[in-house]
Amino acid sequence: MGYKYRDLRDFIKDLERDRELVRIREPLSPILEITEVTDRVCKMPNGGKALLFENPKGYKIPVVTNLYGSEKRIKKALGYDNLEDIGWKLYRILKPEVPKTFLEKIKKIPELKKLNDAIPKVVKKGKVQEEVIMGSVNLEELPILKCWPKDGGRYITFGQVITKDPESGIRNVGLYRLQVLGKDRLAVHWQIHKDGNHHYWKAKRLGKKLEVAIAIGGEPPLPYVASAPLPPEVDEYLFAGLIMERPVELVKGLTVDLEYPANAEIVIEGYVDPEEP
Repeated sequence: MGYKYRDLRDFIKDLERDRELVRIREPLSPILEITEVTDRVCKMPNGGKALLFENPKGYKIPVVTNLYGSEKRIKKALGYDNLEDIGWKLYRILKPEVPKTFLEKIKKIPELKKLNDAIPKVVKKGKVQEEVIMGSVNLEELPILKCWPKDGGRYITFGQVITKDPESGIRNVGLYRLQVLGKDRLAVHWQIHKDGNHHYWKAKRLGKKLEVAIAIGGEPPLPYVASAPLPPEVDEYLFAGLIMERPVELVKGLTVDLEYPANAEIVIEGYVDPEEP
């Protein structure tokens, strides 16, 4: 039948039909209250339910949490009954068997076709760019959560952070916490061994700013591939295409030379300046 979710909203609707999601209409604050409820629910047997907070206090944008908090929902998000099958897909990319005979080469054709069909596709239009805010941007308009009492501030915790190697142009998609420092400033918490951090240091050596796009939402496998420990040469969105058996559709950034998911809910475009203290 093929992978059935086009975006995050499709997934949420399906979870609600299956009674795997609870809507919370009571206004709750993104400062500790939403995460306190989520913390209690996700510790329930089998991971509890996904939670859709319809009215974050002081905001017009809803918040969803605990989407991937159970094995059942992870399987639904990725479209697999057996999660080990995804591991084997990745293994075949990293350790391809070289065909030795003509017959083996013929048998390899369907597998190569699947790989070709999974290559990300750049499209002209995407719903993520239907509403655009340029110029004076205010991150305070987003219901970004403060998760723990001793956290240093509010964090975007589930954004796909997209960068390109300044030398090779190879894309990386990582899942890093982003701390809000001001209405138009974020701090990226990428560890020293992460590809995004490697891109940052290359940009610094070259005396360049590193362009960044932060995508929230899109097809349900995208946060998973962003968090997967893939080698630098394996494109995360290609891997997502293999999981879904169809390509991830991307659109070109409006202010950055990057592509990001056309069906994302929100994208923040910007840059990291290595010279900034």
